[in-house]
Amino acid sequence: MVSEHEDRHSAEYWDERYSAEPVWSGNPNAALVAEASDLGPGRALDVGCGEGADSVWLALGGWDVTALDISAKAVERTAAVADQAGVAVVGVAAGILEAELASGSFDLVSVMYPAILRTPTRDAERRLLDLVAPGGTLLVVHHADVDREHALNRGFDPDDYVSPEDVRIAAVEQGGWSVVVDERRDRSVEHGAGAHHKADLVVRLRRG
Repeated sequence: MVSEHEDRHSAEYWDERYSAEPVWSGNPNAALVAEASDLGPGRALDVGCGEGADSVWLALGGWDVTALDISAKAVERTAAVADQAGVAVVGVAAGILEAELASGSFDLVSVMYPAILRTPTRDAERRLLDLVAPGGTLLVVHHADVDREHALNRGFDPDDYVSPEDVRIAAVEQGGWSVVVDERRDRSVEHGAGAHHKADLVVRLRRG
């Protein structure tokens, strides 16, 4: 059994979470709906697909969706809810750095509340940027106002994980990207594990 204080970016940790009761609200993330509604459907990558609400929302909107999660259980749940909704998604159980995905192959890469470890060479940030097709969008959203002491007491350091700002900085350094949105935004979620968070950090980038 994986304890609360064990590795929160491991497949084992998330497999256990997704083997019990539903974790999240079951609704698509509001930031995704707000930022992707004006995009024409194409190829989308849902990074950290969780229980599939975002993947299903995208697929219902006409997107060709790849649902990526380090947890095979999450991918299974996503496939199940997609089937119930009458849409198809391609599930990939792997980390962002290990997944066999072609460079420049997605018109939208959506990264909602990622638990992706930072590295000194910004490997994850570079990989996310690399996956976006020319003219495509990279959307990264995370919680604002995270209580660091509370997080440390629960066994993880939020500074260890990739943030929207990290991705924005990497894009600016790389060049060829436009910052469409970079803001703090109120959020309201009534149910699920993240309901206590009341604000998001939203970064939306467009590849030139």
